[in-house]
Amino acid sequence: MTGPRPTRKEYVARQRALHGRPSVAVLPVHYPKELLTALGVLAVELWGPPGPPRGDAAGRLQPYVCALARNALAFLASGGADAVDGVLFPHTCDSIQGLATLAADFGGWSRPAFTFLHPRGPPRPSARAFLRAELRSLAAALEPLAGRSLTPAKLAWALELHAEIHAARAALLDQRPRVALSDPELYALLRRGEWLWPEEHLAELRAARAVMADRPAVQGVPILVSGYVPEPPAILEALGAVGAYVAADDYAAVGRRVVRPGAPGSAGPEEDPWDRLVARCWAAPPCPTRSADPGARAAHLVALAERSGARGVLLHVVKFCEPELFDVPAIRQAFAARGTPVLVLEGELEAELSAQAVTRIEAFVELVSAREAA
Repeated sequence: MTGPRPTRKEYVARQRALHGRPSVAVLPVHYPKELLTALGVLAVELWGPPGPPRGDAAGRLQPYVCALARNALAFLASGGADAVDGVLFPHTCDSIQGLATLAADFGGWSRPAFTFLHPRGPPRPSARAFLRAELRSLAAALEPLAGRSLTPAKLAWALELHAEIHAARAALLDQRPRVALSDPELYALLRRGEWLWPEEHLAELRAARAVMADRPAVQGVPILVSGYVPEPPAILEALGAVGAYVAADDYAAVGRRVVRPGAPGSAGPEEDPWDRLVARCWAAPPCPTRSADPGARAAHLVALAERSGARGVLLHVVKFCEPELFDVPAIRQAFAARGTPVLVLEGELEAELSAQAVTRIEAFVELVSAREAA
C-alpha cells in the first residue's frame, strides 16, 4: 500500500465500494473472526477508543465502569461508528454485554446489534455443544447482512487463512529480538489486523517476517507486558526511551489472542470446520474473560517470561477492569517467588501517557537493570 494510509472510516468505505464487503464493529476481546471472514464481512475492532469520550453518553454509565465501556458507548452514540453496518458485542464482561442494549436505548443506535456468548472454563462436552449452537446462531444472524449463506468450504478457507495469520504473528512475537522494528512499529503492524481485511494483514505480516535478522536486531532490558490494550501507544515509547523493549506480550488485544501452530483448532482442513472453530475457543493463551483461573494464567506468564528471557513484568491494566485486576495478586505472587520485579500500571485509555506513569516506568526499568547487574 503506497501513499498515506486510509483512516478506518475510509478503509471501510473502500472495502464496500471495491469488494462489496459489509462491515461490523466488534467490541473486545474474543470473537469468531473466521466466521465473519467466511461470510465476507469486514471486522473493525473497537477498543474504546482511547482519549476523551466522544459526547456525553459516557456519563450515563456509573463512574466505576471501565473506560473502555464508557468510551465505546459515547463513541457509538456520537456517530463515530456510523460507517459500519452493525456492531458485535461479545460477552467479555457484564459491562460490554450490557452495551448491546444501552447503545440503542441511550445512544439512538439504529444498526443491528449482534451478540456472542462464549463459554467459560474447561472444554466440557456441554460447553462445546453450547458454543457450536452459539456459533451457528451468530452465523444465521449475520447471513442477511452479508447477503450470502455460510458454506463449509468458505469456513474451511477462512480457518486456513487465519491459521496462517496466527502463525505469522506468533513468529514475530516469539522471535522478537530478531524483528528489526521498534516496539511502536511492531505494535502498529500487529494492531492493523484489528481492521484490515485478513488477506491484506497477512501480506504485511509476511513482509515483516521476510526481513527478520539472523541475529538479535533489538537489544535492551527485556520486559514482559500484559494487560488489556496498549493504549496509549506512548507506553511503548517510554519503555524504549529508557533502554527496555517488549520481549514477550500478553496483551488481550495482541498476544493473548494468538493461536500457535499445534494448538487445538489449528489442525488441517480435513477436520470438520465447525469442530475446528469450536476447538479454537480453548486454543488461545489463558484469559480472565474466558476462565476464572488466576493460577493457570500466572503459570502461563511465568513460562512466557522464561522462554523470552524477560527480566521484569509490566501489568498495564484498565482501571476498574475486574477480570484483569482479579488476576493481579496471583501474578504478583508467582513472580515474587522467582525474584522478578512487577510493575502494575493502571490507566483509563488516556490519549497521552502521564508524566507520573513515565516516571514509574523509568524507575521500574532502572530497578530491573540494577538487579541484572547485581
